[in-house]
Formats: sequence, C-alpha cells, structure tokens
Amino acid sequence: MASPQGIVLLGGGFSDDPDTLLDDFVLEIIGTKRPRICFVPTASGDSAGYVERFHAAFSLRDCLPVHLPLFRREHRDLREFVLAQDVVYVGGGNTANLLAVWRLHGLDVILREAYAAGVLLCGISAGAACWFDACLTDSFGPVTSLHDGLGFIRGSFCPHYDGEADRRPAYRGAVGDGILPPGWALDDGAAAHFLEGVPIEVVSRRPNATLHRVAPDPSGVGETVSAARLLIPSPSES
Repeated sequence: MASPQGIVLLGGGFSDDPDTLLDDFVLEIIGTKRPRICFVPTASGDSAGYVERFHAAFSLRDCLPVHLPLFRREHRDLREFVLAQDVVYVGGGNTANLLAVWRLHGLDVILREAYAAGVLLCGISAGAACWFDACLTDSFGPVTSLHDGLGFIRGSFCPHYDGEADRRPAYRGAVGDGILPPGWALDDGAAAHFLEGVPIEVVSRRPNATLHRVAPDPSGVGETVSAARLLIPSPSES
C-alpha cells in the first residue's frame, strides 16, 4: 500500500445504528474499488450473531467482507490472511479478553505490522479502545482503568462518553487523578480518523456527538471538543 491509512475509532456502526453512515465513512477512507474488509469478533467471543450482522451489512456494499475467528480458529497463517486485507474492523465486547486472546495467537504483533503496512484499522467500543496505551473499560464489571493496550495510539481512551452515564465522570476522574494518562473520549454516533496518533478528521451521524481531548489542567481536568463534520444520509437512507 502506498501510505498509512491509520485508525478509525467508531462510536457506532452496523451493529448499533439504523443507518450506514459511520461504516460508509470507513470505506470512503480506503478509496479503492471493492476493498477487502475483515471483521474480528474476538471481544464478543466470536459471537455468531455479531458475525452474521456484519456479513449482512457489508455484503450490501461494494466490498469483500470476511471474518477472522480465533475461538475456533480456521486460518493457519494469520499473518498472510491479515496482511491481505484493506480494512481490519474490530467488534465490541470485552477489551481485556480481546487483548489476552490476541496475544496468545500472536495477532497483536501481526496487527502492528499491518498498521505499518497501511491496512486501515478500525473498531467500536473495545475495538476502538484496544489501540491505545490504556483505556476506561467495563471488562471487569464496573468501569475501571486498564493499562494493557496495544499502544498504537499513545495515551488513553474512553468509548461511550455520552452514551453511558458513568463513563464521563469516571474518565475525567481517572485522568484528573493521574490514574489514566491524558487521552481521548468518543461520543456514541461519532467517528474519528487518527493518522500517526493524531486525529485528522472527526465526523458524526447526529448533532453534538464528537471527539473530546481530556487532560489535566489547573482546575483539575479539562476537555477540548473537536469540530465534527455532520454526515448527511443519502435520500435512500433518510
């Protein structure tokens, strides 16, 4: 591939939204005809229903959808399979379990190589949090800090920032107290494209949903809100 495609953090997508706007944004970034897009459902335990929804959604698009199971592994050569993709799309679920299973199979190392080679990485919830050094997670029950991420993007991350009542105060508290490093929080309904660890575009399928930079300041903790481009559904989707 000619250049790095980066990482897209998703606050929605085929599994959560009534439209295709955020997933279409991912495919637009690729900009190639019939891109190969691989769904990785590890965080949900390779949920069959989740995989079926992915194929139902992406079979309607001009792309080549496949999925990568690890609980009943089908591919002997994971490296060859992953590096052949244009997009790796990671589903939501349990972030801690995802990281443990990936490391057991060596997928963490392969994904770092794919990232450097220009494969676009993206995901929702756990599939967005895993790319950071650390995150706020409910992997262990109540939301808490996890410091065992892949580190493709430096700092910490919080999904569902406006979608779950305990997320924003818990993340602000963790960053303000130094439990988590400064980082980024994503509202449900928004998506952010990061290139070389920096957000280069933020989009939203609904007004006011966006990406927030959360970092300590003299008052304790501050937020900087990113300007988000509102995605407009086509007439067939509205």
